[in-house]
Amino acid sequence: MSGASPWIVADAQGEVRKHAPATLRNREPIARVLSKILPQTGRVVEIASGSGEHCAFFARTFPTLEWQPSDPEPGALASIESWCAGLDNVAPPVRLDARAADWPIARADAVLCINMAHIAPWEATLGLMRGAAALLASGDPLYLYGPFAREGEVMAESNRAFDQSLRARDPRWGIRRLEAVEAAATDAGLMLDQVIDMPANNLSVVFRRA
Repeated sequence: MSGASPWIVADAQGEVRKHAPATLRNREPIARVLSKILPQTGRVVEIASGSGEHCAFFARTFPTLEWQPSDPEPGALASIESWCAGLDNVAPPVRLDARAADWPIARADAVLCINMAHIAPWEATLGLMRGAAALLASGDPLYLYGPFAREGEVMAESNRAFDQSLRARDPRWGIRRLEAVEAAATDAGLMLDQVIDMPANNLSVVFRRA
């Protein structure tokens, strides 16, 4: 099971940098998938960058790409800046809520969103699809990672317990059905390209702009 592991402050002296424990477990498997779908050069926009650890790791792993992190929370933006300090291929993080009708970003060659869909209202996923479709050109990828439920498959016990805990924290949260996510993507002009099984009952889901 993965997902919204609580952030902990990395420095007891008041450091703004935060840490999401799941990042250390999933960043390398995610990077292996990204190595096959990202362009060699261009701009990658990450939605809901959270602590900023993924962005910092991917920026080092894929140094020929320009990375644009984002998040709606001021505390996250400060943490992103701290993790990405000194990385020349990372732009300053922008405040962005996926649900917004207008995003403060003009274009992208790829869009990433890791572990957001299940810890945000469904409207955030709908907004993600609309916003990504507006940024991407035909054939460009939108990459999602996280736990998803698939029709006809029994949800793993760990994911079922995780889903229940999420809904107890906020009834608007919960593990999304992949078929519903695909339908939202199709409505926005994105087509499902790949679904890849990942460790800990997670999926990598790749859409491409039609």
